[in-house]
Amino acid sequence: MSTTPGPAGPSAATDTKTFPYRLVATDLDGTLLRSDESVSARTRDALAAVTEAGAAHIVVTGRAVPWTRHILDDLGYRGLAVCGQGAQVYDAGEHRLLTSVTLDRQLAGLALAKIEAEVGPLLLAASRDGLDGEVLVGPGYRVQDGPLPVVPIRDAADLWSAPLNKVYVQHPTLSDDELASVATRVAGGLVGVTMAGAGIVELLPLGLSKATGLSLAARRLGAKAAGTIAFGDMPNDIPMFAWAARGVAMANAHDDLKAVADEVTAGNEEDGIAVVLEALLARA
Repeated sequence: MSTTPGPAGPSAATDTKTFPYRLVATDLDGTLLRSDESVSARTRDALAAVTEAGAAHIVVTGRAVPWTRHILDDLGYRGLAVCGQGAQVYDAGEHRLLTSVTLDRQLAGLALAKIEAEVGPLLLAASRDGLDGEVLVGPGYRVQDGPLPVVPIRDAADLWSAPLNKVYVQHPTLSDDELASVATRVAGGLVGVTMAGAGIVELLPLGLSKATGLSLAARRLGAKAAGTIAFGDMPNDIPMFAWAARGVAMANAHDDLKAVADEVTAGNEEDGIAVVLEALLARA
């Protein structure tokens, strides 16, 4: 993995002539991470090579910091990370939040009421703001298998007792695509709606996306959209692809992301990121 990325040093102008991008932005789940949450040696080597060539690697994930920090620590990642769908810019080296955007809970409640008026009761969870913000899970909400900690609650009113960066919604019968479509149609003027994975439809602060968080982090690194290549796998990566100069979808990506990608690479289990970076390095 990369060391702490930062603004270009005295020799970086020469280095970046050999590698076409100043910034390499990677999603985590389904993109950089394999199904066991590991990063292959081949992908680590490819990322190390592009940083040696003058680029910076930045993680851009839908996970909030508490669900991301252990992965970054295990990987020895010391740079900036964009977490919580762009809500948080996190300094992994210093374990410090640099920016944090919270969801207007009154607007979120109104949005939920509008969605439920259309499709019936929803199953709910929510991510609290902060470095140690808990993920609260309401009755019936289906949590994916894995080690990520959650706090079960019995009363959905408890979701609103502290600042949040997002609300998760599920429906007993609608697919993720159907639920996201309805939520966008009836509540898209109140909150942002995105789909980040199987069973993960999220309500966010209006106007927030991975692109907004990435642009803030890039400014701190002295990088620009024109010098950024981004990798992802889900519809929540669409704004990041629109912001970056080049968007690369994994073979396992959602069709909506593939439709707007500049390129489709191999899957996350087949070192898709390394395939692209190695080709770029070979042409440099």
